[in-house]
Amino acid sequence: MTMVSVFGGTGFLGRRLVQRLTADGMTVRVAVRHADRARSALRAADLDRVMVFGADVRDQAAVATAVAGADAVVDAVSAYVETAGVTFEAVHERGAETLARAAAAAGVARFVLVSGIGADPKSGSPYIRARGRGERAVQQAFPGATIVRPSAMFGPGDALFGTLAHLARVLPLLPLIGDGHTRLQPVYVEDVAEAVARILADPGAAGRTYELGGPTVYRLRELFNIALRIMGRRRLIVPVPFAVAQVQARLFELLPNPPLTTGQVDLLKADNVASGTLPGLRELNIEPKAVEEIVPTYLGRSLGGS
Repeated sequence: MTMVSVFGGTGFLGRRLVQRLTADGMTVRVAVRHADRARSALRAADLDRVMVFGADVRDQAAVATAVAGADAVVDAVSAYVETAGVTFEAVHERGAETLARAAAAAGVARFVLVSGIGADPKSGSPYIRARGRGERAVQQAFPGATIVRPSAMFGPGDALFGTLAHLARVLPLLPLIGDGHTRLQPVYVEDVAEAVARILADPGAAGRTYELGGPTVYRLRELFNIALRIMGRRRLIVPVPFAVAQVQARLFELLPNPPLTTGQVDLLKADNVASGTLPGLRELNIEPKAVEEIVPTYLGRSLGGS
């Protein structure tokens, strides 16, 4: 395998995957909606050799151009906020199906869809439902597709600890969605990128679904306490009912970079933990990194101990 088209290649996971694949000597095409923005981001990451294609997953012709001649296609596109025309259904369901159909028509050997633990085509949440229906559409359009479902990903620039750190810096108290008992299995973003790279290199991974979680399951309140301990800060933690958090998230979504979205609130209504019935990082011979090992390297450095 020499050429991989990565859709969403400048996202939180996507840019790590692009770096991982190029380190292996692969030619990588990054397909994104805003090509100029992507080129700047890739140059900043010393990835000048990466080809950038302007391709919206809602545009069949552009998608066909971006997958032509590729050995593999990875759909790492993520949208946590709906805007005009960019709906969860358009991106995670119809967009994923468009990519899978184009890849199959182009004779691409491998297809990987990055979804998420908890994806459910019958969910009442538009975000979770679109993820689940996207998985189903991809499997129908590209029967050998591999589905990758990470738990909440952490690493520099994440939406989990990064958001907590920002709130701890500007607020005297921290809002805890629900009662803080929701269980999560945070997974290091670099481990997920490594997993996708190994899946692409293993023909036996075709048609399988992987659930990727870290080594430890935490309750949400525990993650808040870990973040505060790493930063050397004390904050009052105040539970916020899901109904209130949902209203707050809708208001936040009016901002350019919302600290909380309705999709994220929906995900916290149920445990986000690997089922144990599907293969994961250990089946790929990856020893998952722990929150306590990685998070201090970027939270502590960015905020100090004040």
